[in-house]
Amino acid sequence: MKTVLCYGDSNTWGSAPETGERFAPEVRWPGVMASELGDGFHVIEEGLPGRTTLREDPIEGSYKDGRAYLTPCLESHRPIDLVTIMLGTNDLKDRFSASASDIAQGAASLAEITHRSRCGHDNGGPLVFLISPPPVGRLTDMAEMFQGAEEKSRRFSEHYRRNAEGEGCGFLDAGEFMVSSDVDGIHFEANEHRKLGEAVAARVRGMLG
Repeated sequence: MKTVLCYGDSNTWGSAPETGERFAPEVRWPGVMASELGDGFHVIEEGLPGRTTLREDPIEGSYKDGRAYLTPCLESHRPIDLVTIMLGTNDLKDRFSASASDIAQGAASLAEITHRSRCGHDNGGPLVFLISPPPVGRLTDMAEMFQGAEEKSRRFSEHYRRNAEGEGCGFLDAGEFMVSSDVDGIHFEANEHRKLGEAVAARVRGMLG
């Protein structure tokens, strides 16, 4: 049995753009991926709405810092074969004043922690699959909170790709397969979850054989 841990934010948790409620397990992209992978794979969903790469949120709380929870998460689920990391969208909030390059480096630092964690098999580190979030869509109610996010998010793929190569990770640009919803500009519609889950499953299968 291969264990895959999906570490992410509200788009891994499965927040619906129209309501903010959670999509059903089979609709969320990790659920789609699990269905595509089939028997022999155990997929663990670790999505937290508002989670950043490594930034404590002064409004939503310090626990939103993805770096702070990563090691306990890895240790609680070990041994893990592969960890997917898709974070960075919440780092685009205006209050963080972070560049696309800085955000990508933050995501890469999580990959480094995972590689060093000894939470794979035989005290080795799990494989890491870094996913660049898709560009932000048409912002509506959250336009002021995410001021400037559209332009920054369009540069994610180049920075994430470079950092993934430097860290020795698998890489996928989610924007090549799906788009963010224009309902709020941030979250994914159900059909986009399916596209992403199928794309990630194909890459994970290749990485794990």
